[in-house]
Order: sequence, then structure tokens, then C-alpha cells
Amino acid sequence: MNDNNKREKIKVSPPSGGGDLEGAKFRITPLNFATAFFLILAGYIFIYGAKITGSKYEHWSGTITLIFLLFAFVVSFLDLMLRNFFPKTKSLWIVELSFITLTAIIFLLVK
Repeated sequence: MNDNNKREKIKVSPPSGGGDLEGAKFRITPLNFATAFFLILAGYIFIYGAKITGSKYEHWSGTITLIFLLFAFVVSFLDLMLRNFFPKTKSLWIVELSFITLTAIIFLLVK
């Protein structure tokens, strides 16, 4: 037998630094889309403004922008929490789509 066949191959991995994203998983989820939607909407309202018909106070743009930024923060935090509870991407998608559907139904019922 050959000496090379008897030797075990040793895998040497490079040392991981502080900014190493080699092992990180980037998964696209429905709440990522919702967060992006809220951020884009906040930017659009901040740039172009918003008016509420019939209101005495006509400068609501900053307030509405802050509300949408808060929505984006809460949705992204919820996405991080759900990623920890559901490691499989398929189950994560089902749970997040169910959450978005339930939220939309409640919003329409309250409206």
C-alpha cells in the first residue's frame, strides 16, 4: 500500500476575522419585502410629502415618515425573531405569509 493512502487528510480552515460572512446564510423572506416596502414608502413620503385632507395641521410628512420607519424596524425585528424559531426556509415562508395575511385581514376589519 501507498503511504499517501494511509495518511489522513487534515482540513485547515482559515481563521475567521471580525467581518467574515463566510458561514452566514442570506435568506429572502416575505418580511424582507415588507421592510423594504416600508423603507421605500418612508423615503417617498419624506421627499415628496403627504397631505391629509380636511386637517388643520398640514405638515404631517415627518410624522408619517417616522411611523413608517417604526413599522420597518418592528417588521425587521420580527423577521429576525421568526428566523430563530423556524430554521427551515419553507416553514419560515409559510409562517411569515400567514402573519402578513392575518395582519391584512385584521387591518381591513378594523378599517
